[in-house]
Amino acid sequence: MNFELTEEQQMIRKMVRDFAAREIVPIAQETDETGEFPWETIRKMARLGLLGLPIPEEYGGAGADNVSFAIALEEIARACGSTAITLDAHTSLASEPIYLFGTEEQKRKYLVPLAMGEKLGAFGLTEPEAGSDAGATKTRAVLDNDEWVINGQKMFITNGSIADVVIVTAVTDPEKGTRGISNFIVEKGTPGFRPGRDEEKMGLKGSITSELFFEDCRVPQENLLGKEGEGFKQFLITLDGGRIAIGAMAVGLAQAAFEKAVAYSKERVQFGQPICNFQAIQWMLADMATEIDAARLLVYRAAWLKDKGVRFTREAAMAKLYASEAAERACYKALQIHGGYGYMREYEVERVYRDQRLCTIGEGTSEIQRLVIARQVLGA
Repeated sequence: MNFELTEEQQMIRKMVRDFAAREIVPIAQETDETGEFPWETIRKMARLGLLGLPIPEEYGGAGADNVSFAIALEEIARACGSTAITLDAHTSLASEPIYLFGTEEQKRKYLVPLAMGEKLGAFGLTEPEAGSDAGATKTRAVLDNDEWVINGQKMFITNGSIADVVIVTAVTDPEKGTRGISNFIVEKGTPGFRPGRDEEKMGLKGSITSELFFEDCRVPQENLLGKEGEGFKQFLITLDGGRIAIGAMAVGLAQAAFEKAVAYSKERVQFGQPICNFQAIQWMLADMATEIDAARLLVYRAAWLKDKGVRFTREAAMAKLYASEAAERACYKALQIHGGYGYMREYEVERVYRDQRLCTIGEGTSEIQRLVIARQVLGA
């Protein structure tokens, strides 16, 4: 058993950490306050190859492993949650399903520009009546000669209104239940496809979260992703990978909160001494450090299993569940250590506290993760 990062993984961590410190940290607070999407940062990330980090080089990516991608997401989230979730949705949820299930033609047409960062991607799964129960999808797709006609609505879609390419789930055979769901590649500007409003959120304000509407939206028959009726299986596999990414993002946010809490505890003087001298503070920091390390190991293990090509559903759910809830506890303690100052917007721990809250919800709530884990444990 080897816990050391490879030389390549260490290089990627250093490269992303240096980039984040130079390009993301200085504007993170402003991004949160204005809610403006950081286009220039995303373009710079694209030039570094980060938008296609785990995608093979033959399809425009960097060809790195999934552990490296988890490391990169962690480092970016440590600087800015909004930027991290933008990368997560683009790579894990939009690019990867095309790589895993797409035809060679689809990969050349859509995956290459996504991996190179020339286009931005999104994944259209959630609907008003289909959240945790993703199989309750109401969006319909009907084959009309050589075109699929899509009608329906999606909501809470990260990158939704700004994405150039969206993977859309739709029912193609209502009689077959979850076996009657298929996935489609829909391009921005396709007639009948329009974005709705961008949501105002509690945190992650620099990311775009949108409604999407499909009204007699016609896409070519060849835009079906994989085989008809395999959409449900495809997005479960996609979400397994996405859970590793959310876990990595949670670790990065928790690490940021922890580092801010350590620094503040050394500076803040009460009762004639720095508060880091008090056992109550020390125990909070000790718990944070321990849980963040445990979360990181769970995330890296799940990513490693994915790289090995073996099933990682249980491990991904465990990593996402524990990392997201550990981040919740870490950010709570970090804000508590800051006291009244932590509640004020001038201290960045307030932003981190809000940003991490999505991690226990996105890519499946904590309750859904426990269900997934239990089914795996019981062999159900």
